[in-house]
Amino acid sequence: MKQKAGTKDRLSAGKILSLSLMLFAMFFGAGNMIFPPALGQQAGTSFVAGVFGFILTDAGLSVLGIAAVVLAGSHLDDLSGRIGPRFSVALGVVLFLLIGPLFALPRTGTVSFEMALLPFLPQGASAFFPCLAFTFVFFLITFFLSRNPSRLVDIVGKCLTPVLLVAIGLIFAGSLLHPPGPIVQPVGDYARMPFFKGLLEGYLALDGPAALVFAMIVINSVKESGIRESRRIARYTLLTGFFAVLGLGITYMALGYAGAVTSSMDIFENGGQLLSWLTSSFYGTAGVILLGVAVLLACLTTAIGLASSFSDYFHGLLPRFSYQGILAGVCLFSFLISNLGLSQLIHYTLPALMMLYPPLIVMVALSFFDRFFKSKPEAYAMAMIFAFAVGVLNGLESLELSLGALGEAAALLPWYELGVGWILPALVGFGLGLLPGVRFLGGRAVALKSQRKTL
Repeated sequence: MKQKAGTKDRLSAGKILSLSLMLFAMFFGAGNMIFPPALGQQAGTSFVAGVFGFILTDAGLSVLGIAAVVLAGSHLDDLSGRIGPRFSVALGVVLFLLIGPLFALPRTGTVSFEMALLPFLPQGASAFFPCLAFTFVFFLITFFLSRNPSRLVDIVGKCLTPVLLVAIGLIFAGSLLHPPGPIVQPVGDYARMPFFKGLLEGYLALDGPAALVFAMIVINSVKESGIRESRRIARYTLLTGFFAVLGLGITYMALGYAGAVTSSMDIFENGGQLLSWLTSSFYGTAGVILLGVAVLLACLTTAIGLASSFSDYFHGLLPRFSYQGILAGVCLFSFLISNLGLSQLIHYTLPALMMLYPPLIVMVALSFFDRFFKSKPEAYAMAMIFAFAVGVLNGLESLELSLGALGEAAALLPWYELGVGWILPALVGFGLGLLPGVRFLGGRAVALKSQRKTL
């Protein structure tokens, strides 16, 4: 049989590598650069266990999220739509707002400034106007590079990612060849539960929710490369995701080691300061420039992926608004929010993610067993609601709010002190959702969650 015009059976190794580099670069943002070294310093001799925990909730959930989307179809709605169309829209809106203009996207601009330009400002000088100018240029570049998403493979995969990897490689090489001190015993929670502490730190990188979004970019890129057969699209998307998260895991371990070799020193305020000190020690001013360029590229590539995905999703949801118009709006809003300050953004990020991650993990996990319970919406909904309820308690406690008797009762749940106390309630909710008697309750729960959405 003759092959149809515009289609082909396979992607070249070079194309797969380019797509993998693109996905790696979109995942690898500011948090991915600064959290592993901070983890490594506090975890000390237990840094391997801590980094493995970080990898599980970051790279591990990323590849599972990509797999869940591509096995369900080609879009986030194909996965979340199993629960109900209104719920799917509500979840999509919340998800894109959290990983877009409310948290992740503004953070890329703020961290870029604090790591790439702030170290070179005169001591004592006001950072307000330099930050304003820097973030304006940053989001202007993001806007122009995101106007044509089909060029992401060439822009991100072929041009920016190799520079980023070289910069990280030099930081690791300096730590390996000239460690500033011995690796000592862990401190804080890393002394008693390094793996689970790293697990919670992985939330901050935001790659779990982002994977559900970035999967659509890879799927579209595979289709634009001429692949049309659904099984081959799934195969190449999963292959691309595997290589991207493998690269993430290796990179996290390298950065974790770079932090661990400073574990005998005073604790730095954050991973950014730690990396600045390391690179300055190894390479002087050139090292600081190297770090700034690496972080800037990491933030820029993530911003491109987030901005284009956000705009594409809301253009499909609200077609009367153009892709270009939505893109301009989200870049402008993110520019304004980014000037509120990094500390404020980070302060509210973890509690929100502790609420969001459990139901998302449940949805992704159940999707792999979907055929065994015949896609029953109530099973998804009840499991996610129960997981979300515990996640809310974890999030409120992370804000140091007293929950009184409710908090004491929640503490009785298995593994609650490890941050995964939602597992048993999710299983209970799943079991209840399978019962015929809760069919209306499950549907009603989804409907109530969706009534706020009136697009």
